[in-house]
Amino acid sequence: MKVVVTGGLGFIGSHTVVELQNEGFEVVIIDNLSNASEKVLDGIYNITGQKPLFEKIDLREKSAVQHFFKKYHDVVGIIHFAASKAVGESVENPLLYYENNINTLVYLLQELTALPQANFIFSSSCTVYGQAEKMPITEDASVQPAMSPYGNTKQIGEEIIRDTAKVTNVNAVLLRYFNPIGAHASAEIGELPLGVPQNLVPFITQTAMGLREKLSVFGNDYPTPDGTCIRDYIHVVDLAKAHVIALQRLLNEQNVEKVETFNLGTGTGSSVLEVIHAFEKVSGQKLNYQIVGRREGDITSAYASTNKANTVLGWKAQLSLEEALASAWKWEQKIRS
Repeated sequence: MKVVVTGGLGFIGSHTVVELQNEGFEVVIIDNLSNASEKVLDGIYNITGQKPLFEKIDLREKSAVQHFFKKYHDVVGIIHFAASKAVGESVENPLLYYENNINTLVYLLQELTALPQANFIFSSSCTVYGQAEKMPITEDASVQPAMSPYGNTKQIGEEIIRDTAKVTNVNAVLLRYFNPIGAHASAEIGELPLGVPQNLVPFITQTAMGLREKLSVFGNDYPTPDGTCIRDYIHVVDLAKAHVIALQRLLNEQNVEKVETFNLGTGTGSSVLEVIHAFEKVSGQKLNYQIVGRREGDITSAYASTNKANTVLGWKAQLSLEEALASAWKWEQKIRS
């Protein structure tokens, strides 16, 4: 069965392609290479023994999307990762985020509704909850006003999918990730940000390698045990496996609603300083970090209630924070060697 993975050369996308191929799916990747490298195809091949099909397309070009689905009209579903994802950048350049994250979604759904099997897995985010009132965050938590244009694109994206599913053949699963980190155990694929990393762990590993002079910790005056922000860090391989399970649920018509929503996290919150100290422990590297002012768009705390994903999807995160950090460090060392 043929599955389209948009943003399939990116961090989460590439790991999901591996898990899909391991389960016997044929994968067609769409990526515009704006934040990824075609070399990732080699890493996927080295792990699975097969290279996915790849089409270099910018999904903002509606005619290119239409042409793609004329060519690949036999797909059984789309897993949609392609989006801009940096909170800080979205605050500085909101129109880029609305164009890249909303227009592309609309163009994909327009083509999906014409397919016999209109299954859609959406890469959403815990940012839709804003600063939730209670921890851990359940899927029933009210969606708060977004703290950034990035978070807003995820909220709007979910609304677009729900409205579309009401009046079309689309069935969808919205997967709200917490904070994906780590790399494949083989160190063949991992997080490879172009330019300065926007996420904590690649900044940590690049600082440990000496590529960055120091790591900035944004604020130590939050109402948390050590004053730094708390997040739920989930191993990317665990996250990738959840996408395959969600797709199989739709293909087997096990979904009980046209659009289902699941949190994907570990259920445990870790502060920025806890992550730094855990990395120092597993790597043996002392990190040069400094406390700086808060960053606009950041919330104090977010960690998941995973009960629904555990019971309904039958999925549970298996890998620890330390295992994720060790795999990220192994990946960083490999790509710099």
